[in-house]
Amino acid sequence: MGGARAVDEGPGTGREALSGNPGAAPGTPRLPGSASGGGRRASPGRGERLADWFDGRLGLYPLAKANMRKVFPEHGSFMLGEVCLYSFVVLLLTGVYLTLFFEPSATEVVYDGTYAPLNGVIMTRAFESTLDISFDVRGGLLIRQIHHWSAVVFVAGMLVHMMRVFFTGAFRKPRELNWMFGWTLLMLGLLTGLTGYSLPDDLLSGTGVRFAHGAILSVPIVGTYVAFFLFGGEFPGHEIIPRLYPVHILLLPGIMLGLVAAHLILVFYHKHTQYPGPGHDRRTVVGMPLWPIYTAKAGGFFFLVFGVLTLLGGLAQINPVWAFGPYRPDLVTTGAQPDWYLGFSEGLIRVMPGWEINAFGHTLALGVFIPFALFPLIMTAILLHPFVESWVTGDRREHHILDRPRNAPVRTSLGVAWLSLYGVLLIGGGNDIVATHLHLSINTITWFVRIAVFVVPVVAYMVTKRVCMGLQHRDRDKVLHGRETGTIKRLPDGKYIEVHEPLSQAQLFTLTQHEQREPYEVGPRVDANGVRRRVKLSHRLRARLSRSLYGPDNQVEKPTPEEYRELTREGH
Repeated sequence: MGGARAVDEGPGTGREALSGNPGAAPGTPRLPGSASGGGRRASPGRGERLADWFDGRLGLYPLAKANMRKVFPEHGSFMLGEVCLYSFVVLLLTGVYLTLFFEPSATEVVYDGTYAPLNGVIMTRAFESTLDISFDVRGGLLIRQIHHWSAVVFVAGMLVHMMRVFFTGAFRKPRELNWMFGWTLLMLGLLTGLTGYSLPDDLLSGTGVRFAHGAILSVPIVGTYVAFFLFGGEFPGHEIIPRLYPVHILLLPGIMLGLVAAHLILVFYHKHTQYPGPGHDRRTVVGMPLWPIYTAKAGGFFFLVFGVLTLLGGLAQINPVWAFGPYRPDLVTTGAQPDWYLGFSEGLIRVMPGWEINAFGHTLALGVFIPFALFPLIMTAILLHPFVESWVTGDRREHHILDRPRNAPVRTSLGVAWLSLYGVLLIGGGNDIVATHLHLSINTITWFVRIAVFVVPVVAYMVTKRVCMGLQHRDRDKVLHGRETGTIKRLPDGKYIEVHEPLSQAQLFTLTQHEQREPYEVGPRVDANGVRRRVKLSHRLRARLSRSLYGPDNQVEKPTPEEYRELTREGH
């Protein structure tokens, strides 16, 4: 990457240059007509006078001076957050355009428009206005597809971004609140996507609404009342689309916009995390200043993301509502699939056996309620992980240097296990599509997913942990013996060896800078006097979890300076 590098050593220590008289002390006022460089200073321009006018009333200069030289480190994975931000901006822009033409009404009409195959078909005004946007509004289909692709990329970017944060430990103090903001944005993104593709009232989206209605009905005691409240009576009713519309375009985007702003403010306040390396510590950030280098790169990257989304919207068809037709309660489209980010919940319900309990004149649909309850429980476990890890480690320090995933094998393995579970359930959510495309029995696929839900995450956990431990052993070997060069040398005694090249000091630091904790121990259960000491259950649980994180089977001891000197001494 080109451009000058900058170092940020904390608030108030930036190395930015002061505008005005050279050599003037910070805060020295600039007098009109004062000399600069031996000549008479020209009168300020219109833009400078306008800036001075605002600065005199809003005090923008000190704020800009403190933040425009903010330093951001460079790494490809940090762009994932920018992809989320820019796709969200595109979502807002295209959504505003679509609201000008969409009519959220469940009033039934007879279609007589441009798309001839549906002429004479009874449909809701919502579906008719969607067809009008697609075929009659100039650029309407392009904007609608860009909007849909932006939603897909937005949720995908958030998921991958959160996984990067999880694997590198960027959620640790002081960033727990930002982790909660990100998790909330992900959940709101899922809900906004559900409400969004339910608005056109085509056969596919209507099937999704029916799915949501059945899941709500499965909730014991209150499910029926909640469903009647949301739908305004029996399904499908005439109220659900007009109610989803303000939730989709006002309530959820407004909350998400506030959370995005709070998220960015905390990123500025806490400083950016950075990967381990020479010169990187908890006080110093090495990278590019916000103005002008990072701003220019971010602006270019925004238009790159916008361009890719536009290409997808123009070339890759998504959600062709005219091919599905209007929703009818007595019909269901073949291969009805939600967007990928809801495939997790869809797969849970599809592979769950149809268990029911009938008691006291009521039916409890366990085959729907258990998966419906599991989805938020699994997501809540992800939300609480930073606090559980902080409790287990007892670490209350601030962390600004990221972990290499291999040095936290248990955490990395848990993340991979969760992703593998998601992938298995995604197959379950599309079992009919997999069956038709691969010419397999849908029952075979369903049973495969039912077994894989329990087996695959465990196998993924074990394999990932073993890979991480192997990488730790390789790092230790590289520190002590150097890098393999591929050059074979024959010694005087006839023995063949491979020549190793010593690592640089920067490489040695990167491979050995991480901490290795000792697992928490509750101590002896019996004291010196033979009295059995009472240990709380929470302390015993913490000790077991700590051993699982930092026990001898979960980390490879780093080389000591004595070992390094012994192996690299002269003549060895």
